Amino acid sequence: MKIIQAKDYDDMSRRAADMISAQVILKPDCVLGLATGSSPIGTYRRLVERYENGDLDFGDVTTVNLDEYRGLPRENEQSYYYFMHSHLFDYVNINPERTFLPDGMNEDPQQECARYEEVIRAAGGVDLQLLGLGHNGHIGFNEPGEFFEKGTHCVNLQPSTIEANKRFFASADEVPKQAYSMGIRNIMAAKKILVVVSGADKAEAVKNAFFGPVTPKVPGSILQLHPDVTVVADEAALSGCTLPE
Repeated sequence: MKIIQAKDYDDMSRRAADMISAQVILKPDCVLGLATGSSPIGTYRRLVERYENGDLDFGDVTTVNLDEYRGLPRENEQSYYYFMHSHLFDYVNINPERTFLPDGMNEDPQQECARYEEVIRAAGGVDLQLLGLGHNGHIGFNEPGEFFEKGTHCVNLQPSTIEANKRFFASADEVPKQAYSMGIRNIMAAKKILVVVSGADKAEAVKNAFFGPVTPKVPGSILQLHPDVTVVADEAALSGCTLPE
């Protein structure tokens, strides 16, 4: 695991965009695993700027997103489909037919999880997976538990995750209580993994995930076992850690 200390959120976003840009340039038909939430917004903004400047071409790129709320239609402003179009897809030349997310409106969890597993398989696997890190150490919507979830699954969101996400809704009562999410096996199968983390409120999660024991009680800790992980975190997020010289 390689840990890069960025100065602040903007520096973190720039460094992460550098890595994703390099992946797209080196392999124009790459498969990118994408994340949502506040952490990657700056990274997506940088990628859009580079596309607008003529430095990036997304024409042959395929994307598979980590997760989607269950029960939210695509046109809902808080759906991750809406998020991805608002922050990336609508501003670059990516083929909409090559952008994939779980279908939050599929009421059959078993069917939807099997469908999304096939989507990932048919794409050929993920070349670079972008991740954020939740306050409780979750990656995707893989919540703390007694074991690591393997494949795509329907998850009951924990109160801490609902609390963290309620700022995007009118109230906590409106936050969906379930989501479809790639599992740990899906994430760990990616050739490369890039984690972006910002803010002092994530310092404990960073310490537990990347400097503590590997345990399903901190799902992000499994990343310590992946052969090619880069964590880009700002000074505030790394404030609880002692980095090697």
